[in-house]
Amino acid sequence: MEDSITGKIRKRIKKGKSGKIYFAKDFSDIGHDELVNKALFRLAQNKTLLRIAHGIYLYPIVDKELGVMLPSPDTVAKAIAKRDNARTFPAGNYAINLLGLSTQVPMNVVYSTDGSPRVVRIGNRKITFKKTSPRNFLFRGEMMPLIVSALKKIGKEGVNELHINHLNKIIIESEDKQTLRNDANYAPAWIKKIIIPLIDKK
Repeated sequence: MEDSITGKIRKRIKKGKSGKIYFAKDFSDIGHDELVNKALFRLAQNKTLLRIAHGIYLYPIVDKELGVMLPSPDTVAKAIAKRDNARTFPAGNYAINLLGLSTQVPMNVVYSTDGSPRVVRIGNRKITFKKTSPRNFLFRGEMMPLIVSALKKIGKEGVNELHINHLNKIIIESEDKQTLRNDANYAPAWIKKIIIPLIDKK
């Protein structure tokens, strides 16, 4: 029975794309969780899959020179959010880096979520999911949550002209004006004072 489940899971994985992340839930139509978890563990032992964290498996991309290519934190976060039917967005220093407001890449990245708080370790990196207020998911677009999160981390007194000039370029090239204008209404008052003049110039 277990061998049959392992074979079916292996066959499905082989048909998929390299670099895809899998959870036991992805194979619920093949068998119940206990048997599926045993099968995934067995597939990790024989190198078909790579177990990158507890309950998280990767059908790896293997580079001839670099070896196994681990997924980005964003790929892992989106996969977990999809599994849990939760929403997430990058927060803190990671948001600052993604917006280009800093070139420093944080080893430990943080996501705000309306799902369960947790910490996932991928290689030598740590992904932390922090529970946040439902208000932070009222944004329609993807840009404003990043901007708000980044500016909160920088702090009102830390925002300088270089930050504002860079945000101006981002806003010009990003989502439509109406979406940005709508989303700015959910930002803290001090951030609205910075962002709305930039949106109005768009």
